[in-house]
Amino acid sequence: MKIVRRDFVPDGPGSIKIIAEEADDLWVAYNLIAEGDTVLAVTVRYCNFAQFHYCEVLREAASGGRDAERVKLKLEIKVENVEYDKEGSALRIRGKNILENEHVKIGAFHTLEIEQHRPFVLRKVVWDSLAREVLRQASDPSASADLAVVLMQEGLAHILLIGKSVTITRSRIETSIPRKHGPAIAGYDKALNKFFDNVLQAFVKHVDFKVVRCAVIASPGFTKDQFHRHLLLEAERKQLRPIIENKSRILLVHTTSGYKHSLKEVMDAPNVMSMIKDTKAAKEVQALKDFFNMLSNDPDRACYGPKHVEVAHERMAIQTLLITDELFRSSDVETRKKYANLVDSVKDSGGTALIFSSMHVSGEQLTQLTGIAAILRFPLPELEDIEM
Repeated sequence: MKIVRRDFVPDGPGSIKIIAEEADDLWVAYNLIAEGDTVLAVTVRYCNFAQFHYCEVLREAASGGRDAERVKLKLEIKVENVEYDKEGSALRIRGKNILENEHVKIGAFHTLEIEQHRPFVLRKVVWDSLAREVLRQASDPSASADLAVVLMQEGLAHILLIGKSVTITRSRIETSIPRKHGPAIAGYDKALNKFFDNVLQAFVKHVDFKVVRCAVIASPGFTKDQFHRHLLLEAERKQLRPIIENKSRILLVHTTSGYKHSLKEVMDAPNVMSMIKDTKAAKEVQALKDFFNMLSNDPDRACYGPKHVEVAHERMAIQTLLITDELFRSSDVETRKKYANLVDSVKDSGGTALIFSSMHVSGEQLTQLTGIAAILRFPLPELEDIEM
């Protein structure tokens, strides 16, 4: 994320001008923008041509006629609703216009669509610690995971890109493969090669070794090994230089399936973790693993759920706080303030607070545990008697 201008007071008002350079950055912006904020950006709106006959910008008939035209203009809206479109890599921000404009009345509803490489200005009444932390992580290049994963089994493959905050499915490949027995075996080999060719095409299209730290091929059984051999042989035959020059950065991992839920097994693999150990995604995976280990081996030193975590914090017991970005995206100001204060207080007392992206596999797991959990400095067996 590129921060063009920063002009705000911590825990006070101000604005930033930012440009989302990657799909990840749009998710960051989604977490930053809250109801009641204002967003200023260039947009396009249909205007009545008869009323605004002097509009000369982007004149374009709406339906072949001259009664309406698209006008490029600058609007600032007070946010009422924000939608994140992962597939389209865009934000849709709906609210009322507050900037006087000859084409759009003050108070008129408009939806701004923010895409990659389009600058916009975000103003807040209060830049709390959560918003500042999201901004800090977004502008830290070392936090990016940038991992490509081919999750596969015979006849099915998913190509996923794991960024700083978002996991995106770039391609899903399905090929019908006959059984590997009897007279059908010739058809099996042909179908498997076709499947591998299709996966290879998608790999070449979506995996950029200038961006990713490594690429992982993961599957049950020997499918990953077979595809890996196919990939390297075809790369030599077709002189696919990016693959040839980066073959040492292609890792193999065993998983139980080629479906997306097996991504957790990829992120747990030691050879993958060693490649991304200094990234935000890896730290989240490790923290969640530590939490589950503590829950299994010393359950009185682990807790989850808002009430239990709150009590643990009152007793200064939190060593590591795990919280999803969904919780502090609450439209209720007091709820957001409560979690912001909790994060600040844990850090002030020498603890660690990790904000998990709900668009990553570790964040999804934490969401299933109410979205908040903690590893404790000392046992609190009495938490069992407190209702969650």
